Amino acid sequence: MLNSLQLRLSSYARLIRMDKPIGACLLLWPTLWAIWMSSGGAPNAHIFWVFVMGTFLMRSAGCAINDYADRDYDPHVKRTANRPLATKEIAPWEALVVATLLALIAFGLVLTLNALTIKLSFIALLLAISYPFAKRFISMPQAYLGVTFGVGIPMAWASAVDHVPFVAYVTMLANVFWVLAYDTEYAMVDRDDDMGIGIKTSAILFGKYDVAMVLAFQTTFLCLLLAVGIMSALGFFYYMGLAGAAVSIAFQYPMIKYREREGCFRAFRHNNLAGGMIFFGLLLDKAFVGS
Repeated sequence: MLNSLQLRLSSYARLIRMDKPIGACLLLWPTLWAIWMSSGGAPNAHIFWVFVMGTFLMRSAGCAINDYADRDYDPHVKRTANRPLATKEIAPWEALVVATLLALIAFGLVLTLNALTIKLSFIALLLAISYPFAKRFISMPQAYLGVTFGVGIPMAWASAVDHVPFVAYVTMLANVFWVLAYDTEYAMVDRDDDMGIGIKTSAILFGKYDVAMVLAFQTTFLCLLLAVGIMSALGFFYYMGLAGAAVSIAFQYPMIKYREREGCFRAFRHNNLAGGMIFFGLLLDKAFVGS
């Protein structure tokens, strides 16, 4: 019985991607950017931990919802064929229960913040629930994911200053283009499988222009964050972090130019470094220059 319980818990852990934290990191970095900018580099400890824990909880809930939505598709895709729902290790209702519990815990954390942040959390929840189904109807679901992954930015600003300034929306727009870039790289990994089962992705939509579009999205992302730095009067260290991110992003081109699965997946994972560089640039900028 103990062995059976361990196997079940292992399946739940894989369902919520505890073994693959890269997605949570990509979701967390933009939220941390917003927390540091909105607080002038001195975030409230309670707000900080609510957003860090909430990010991991909602990412995990989103993974469970995603696997529930894709349970009939995942067995036919090489990369996802071994997911717990695809192999029928767990039942669909179990994924829904896991997602609900995680989302409720995250909402409980949000209830400790101000009213505006609570209101925005309902939008975040709606996006998280609906995104997994967007790929059935939207030719570029990566844009929908960009908005879903970016809603933590206005929430962070709202929690710190009780309103959402224009610079927060510019930062969120930058994040949308970043997600468009890295999730197109991710979609390039599964393109052949997705075409066979009728899933819509940006990699399929762009066809032979996929690499060019990734480069265009990355350039737009960096330009928008440059504008954020100017609007926020950020200093030298922020721009150094942004430059480091640009170099990191430039290294992705050789990984995707031949459109090989392993290279595209490696490029996708490489974005974690870019996001971290921007955050540490902000961290140093606020620590040594001040707000």
